Parts: sequence; structure tokens; C-alpha cells
Amino acid sequence: MKRPPIIAVQLIHLSGPLKGQIQEFAEGSILVGRHPSCHVRFPADVTVLSRTHAEIVRDGNQFRLVDKSTNGTFVNGKRITETFLKSGDVLAFAEGGPKVSFLTEVKEAPAVAAAPPPPPMPVRPPARAPEAPRPEPPRAEPPRPAPPAPREERAAPSPAPPVGKTKTSMIVQIGPTLRSFKELPVTIGTGTKCELVLPFPGIQEAHAQIFFAQGQYWIKDLTGLGVVKVGGQPVGTQVPLNLQDELSLGPRGPAFRFMGEGRFAEVASSPSPAPPAAPPPGKGSGAPAPPGEDGAKKSVFKKFFG
Repeated sequence: MKRPPIIAVQLIHLSGPLKGQIQEFAEGSILVGRHPSCHVRFPADVTVLSRTHAEIVRDGNQFRLVDKSTNGTFVNGKRITETFLKSGDVLAFAEGGPKVSFLTEVKEAPAVAAAPPPPPMPVRPPARAPEAPRPEPPRAEPPRPAPPAPREERAAPSPAPPVGKTKTSMIVQIGPTLRSFKELPVTIGTGTKCELVLPFPGIQEAHAQIFFAQGQYWIKDLTGLGVVKVGGQPVGTQVPLNLQDELSLGPRGPAFRFMGEGRFAEVASSPSPAPPAAPPPGKGSGAPAPPGEDGAKKSVFKKFFG
């Protein structure tokens, strides 16, 4: 007998007083607010939030977000009253308030084993008459040991799977931003033809590739220089990824943690992106970055994985 699947909810705090923390829940109802009974509890001085601000409710294999606040609840920048959530949505509690990333992970519940049948009653064999002693057969010479069989060659490892297109999701978190993909493979590099463009020092035009084959996510090194590493070891051509593997794209980063289900989270401070080309004479150089914006220079996961 198989039980319904367990769906774990992960809330990754992108901003606010809990920034950098990851909370995981398996409850059917998750309350968010300042009240001590809330599962996601914010400090009392965050007055922009209501005491019970919002609730995430499991509905079958989906989750509904219900607003219970005065200042509103937002999903991907749009104010809602009640809506179904998708893995990767960004939730904001009040305008300008704390933000979290909503992720889900399905975990199969163990099957309930049926009770074993009772053992059969032992049957007592009938009494037998004593047999007459049998003459002892003549002793034969012990057999000579057979020569050892020729040793078999160890089978060569199966070839690496080819890269092909699959309708498989992938979510990459870099600093405070999320990048979501619905189809693999995803090519990483600085070139305009790459699906995931990372203009960091040391990243080549076509640097690496993430694809899905044989029920696993794989990383492929496209540089031919052995700079892409998993767990500190060069991947060679390509290797499968296991849960909690640390993936480094080069000696100067960036680095990511594989969290399963196609999710990658930045785990170390990344170098600054390559500076843009200088503007032509007589034209402005662009508006300066807003104060306090740390961009890709500081990972939101530094506190969690540090």
C-alpha cells in the first residue's frame, strides 16, 4: 500500500531580516507574519507586516497563497488576494517588505508493509522403524583440485550519455536573482548564443553545459582546459551531479551548490562581472548603480553555506 507523496516547501529569504536563511516545511498550512504562532515569524518591529500576514495552504498536490494582511501580498510583483503558486515564484509580503523564493520538492512516502501471515503449525512426522546399519563404502582417493579458470576481463564502463533536448526544469540563483529554464540543455558562457550568460572573469564564450540524461542532471566542460570542477575534481568531459555537489566553473568562480530537482544555488562570493565597453566620446557613461546594491558580488547563500 502506497501513501500520498510528501511535498516539502522551501522558502529562501531574498531580503528582509531573515535574508540568506532557508526554511523547509512539510505542513499542510504555513502561516507568515509577526505573531508567535506563525511558522515563518518575522520580528515584531517589522510593522509593515500584519500579525498574521499570509497563509500557504496545500490543496492536493498544489499550494495556494492567501492574503490576510492590510498592506498586501505580492507574487512576482503582482498583488494577489488568493492564487496558486509555482516552484520558483518570488513572494513579497507588503510593498517593499521581505521577499522569499518559493520552491517545492516531492519526496516519496515509504510504502506500508502488510503484516506477514502466521507461520504454519508444525507437522510431526510419523515414527520410523530403525534401519539396519549399512556397510561403509570403500574410501576413494581425494579428487585433485581443478586448474583455476581463466580470469575474466573487467567490463569497460558504459559510455557517457549523449546530450539531447529534454523538457526538464532548471533554476539558478545568483545573488538576489533567479533564472528559470523549462528545457535542457542550458549552455553557460559569455556568448550571446548562451542560454545563461555569466560575464565573469575567466568564463569563456561557451564554457559549460547542463543537461539531463539517464534520470540525472549532468555537467559538461566545453573549454577543454579542465577548469570546470565538481567537489574540487575536474569533470574531464562530463559527469553526473549528486545532491549537495559543489560545482565550480573556474579558479575564480562562480561556484554553485546542486540542491536537487534542477536547482543550483550560489555558495561563494563571485568575482565582479567584466566591465562594459567605454562609451563613445561625448556620450554619458550611464546612471550609477543605486546605493546598497551588491548584485553578484555577494551571495545570499553565504550565511547559510558559510
